[in-house]
Amino acid sequence: MASTVQDKAADPSLPVREHRGRYRRILRFAAWNLAATWWFELFLPRIGLGRISARTRSRRMRRFAQRFHDLAVELGGLMIKVGQFLSSRLDVLPPEITKELEGLQDEVPPVAFPAISALAAQELGTPLAGVFASVDQAPIAAASLGQAHRARLNDVDAGDTGLDAVVLKVQRPGIGAIVDVDLAALRKVAGWLSHIRLVSRRAALVEEFAQTSLLEIDYLHEAVNAERFAADFAGDDRVEVPGVVWERTTRRVLTLEDVTAIKITDVRALRAAGIDPAEVAPVFASIMFDQLFTNGFFHADPHPGNIFVTPVPPGTGEHPWKLTFIDFGMMGEVTASTRSGLRKLLIAAAARDGKGLVAAINDVGVLMPSADSVGLERAMTQLFARFGGMGFAELREVDPREFRDFAVEFGDVVRSLPFQLPENFLLIIRAMSLTSGVCSALDERFNLWDSVEPYAAQLLRDERGNVVQDVARQAIDAAAVAFRLPGRLDALAGRLEEGSLEVAVPRLERQGARLERAVRRSASAVVFGAVLIAGAIARADDLVLGNVLMAASAVPLLHALWVGRRGR
Repeated sequence: MASTVQDKAADPSLPVREHRGRYRRILRFAAWNLAATWWFELFLPRIGLGRISARTRSRRMRRFAQRFHDLAVELGGLMIKVGQFLSSRLDVLPPEITKELEGLQDEVPPVAFPAISALAAQELGTPLAGVFASVDQAPIAAASLGQAHRARLNDVDAGDTGLDAVVLKVQRPGIGAIVDVDLAALRKVAGWLSHIRLVSRRAALVEEFAQTSLLEIDYLHEAVNAERFAADFAGDDRVEVPGVVWERTTRRVLTLEDVTAIKITDVRALRAAGIDPAEVAPVFASIMFDQLFTNGFFHADPHPGNIFVTPVPPGTGEHPWKLTFIDFGMMGEVTASTRSGLRKLLIAAAARDGKGLVAAINDVGVLMPSADSVGLERAMTQLFARFGGMGFAELREVDPREFRDFAVEFGDVVRSLPFQLPENFLLIIRAMSLTSGVCSALDERFNLWDSVEPYAAQLLRDERGNVVQDVARQAIDAAAVAFRLPGRLDALAGRLEEGSLEVAVPRLERQGARLERAVRRSASAVVFGAVLIAGAIARADDLVLGNVLMAASAVPLLHALWVGRRGR
C-alpha cells in the first residue's frame, strides 16, 4: 500500500525488522493461547478430565486478559482496538476478560508534540505557526491511532470559517505501517481459525474489523461521516455536531470545531450545571434508536469520551442542553431490509411478543432459513413473561439461580438453531451495548423499556401508515404471478408430453448426513447468537443478567464440540 511506504518514510524509528518482530509477537501470543484453549477446553474433557478444565477456567481467562492487556499497552496500534472490541462484549465474552480490558484506551501514552507537529506540517504543507494562531502542546486526548490538541485558527481562516477555537486531530507517526502489520497478523490467526469448523464463521469477522480499522485512519472519510451525521440531525435541537475545517484537513490531519463540553457520564459536573442526569439518559437512548432504526447510519463507538452534554440558553429547545457527538471514525450502516427487521424486533420486544420477536430475528437474518424456531418462540414468550419490563434495579434483585434455571431449561433449544451474523451486526451490538452502559451510568434505575415502548409505539404507527402501500404492492405482485401462470403451465405440459422434463435427485442421504453434522458443529455460534438475541433486551439494563447467560454458554459449547466431532 502507498500509505505504508509513506508512513515508514515519515517514521524511521520503526524499521522493517521491528515490524517483523511485532508480527511474530502477535502470532506467538495467539498460538500459545489457542494451544492452551485446545488443551483445556477440548482435550481434557475428552479424556474425562473436564472438571479440571472447569475448575481453572475463571483463573485462566483472567490471566489471558491480563497478558493481552499488557501486550496491547506495549504494542499499541490495533491491539488497543482489539481490546476495545473485547471489552465491549461484542463476542459475548465472560466478565473475567471484559472487566480486565475495561479502560484500556485510557492507558495509551501520548506521542511527543515535536513528532506530531512535524507530521501535521508535512500534511498541511506548511509549519503549524503559519496555519494556526496557537496550538496547545499538551494533548486533550491520546488514542491508539491518533491524538488531539486544542488550537486557534489564524485570522484569515477564522474569518472564512466563522470559527476560532478548533481541535487538531493528528495521526500517530507510522500508524499506517503498524496497522498493516497488525492486520496481517490478525488475518494469519483468522486463517488458522478458518480450519476449525466450530469457529470458522467467527474468523471471517476479522475482515469486517479490518475494513473498519482502515477507514478509521482516513480522516477525510471521518470528516465526510461527520457532515453526513450532521445532515441526518439537521433541525434536531437535541443533537450537535462539530463543523469541519476542510481547508486544514487531510487524510492524516483533521481540524474540527472545538465543541468540548461536559462528558456525558460526569454526573457531578452535570448536576453542578443544573442538569439532571436522569433526564439525559432517555434522550440519549432515543437518539441512538433514531440512528439505528430510522436513519440507518449510526455512531458505532458512542462511549462516554465521544459524547458531551452542552448547555444551551433556556428556550432554545425542549431541554436547556444538547448532546454533542464527536469522533466519527467508526460508523455503521444498516441496510433497508435489516432496518425493517430491527424495527419489527423493537416493536415485538416492547409488546412482549415472543413469536413476533422470533419472526423479526428471521427478518434481520440472524437465524438461517433452515432453523426450526417453534422452540425459540416458546423460550422468548417465557422469557418475557418472567423478566420482561424489568429495569436495571429490579433485575439486580432477581435470584441468579432463576437465570441459570432458564438457561438450563432452554439450552437444548438454542443449541439446535443454525445461526449467522449479518454484515455490520457486530457494530450494531457494540453501539447498543455502549448505549446501555452510558444510560445506566447516568441513572442506575434507568429502565430501557421506558425508552423502548414509546419509540416502538411511534414505529408501530408508522408501520400501520404503510399498510395500504404494502397491500397494493402485494396485490400487484400477485396479479403479475397470475398473469404469467398460464404460460408457465403450458410450457410445463409441453415438456411433459415431449418427455424432456428432468428431475435431478442427488445423493440425499449423504447430503442429509452432512447437513446434520454441520448443524451440530455450528452449536457454539448458535449459543452465542441465542445469547445475543434472547438476552439482548433483558440484559441491556443489567450486567448481571448478561454475565450469567454468557457463563452458561460454556457448557453447551463444550458439549457441541464433543457431538460435532463424534458426528464425523
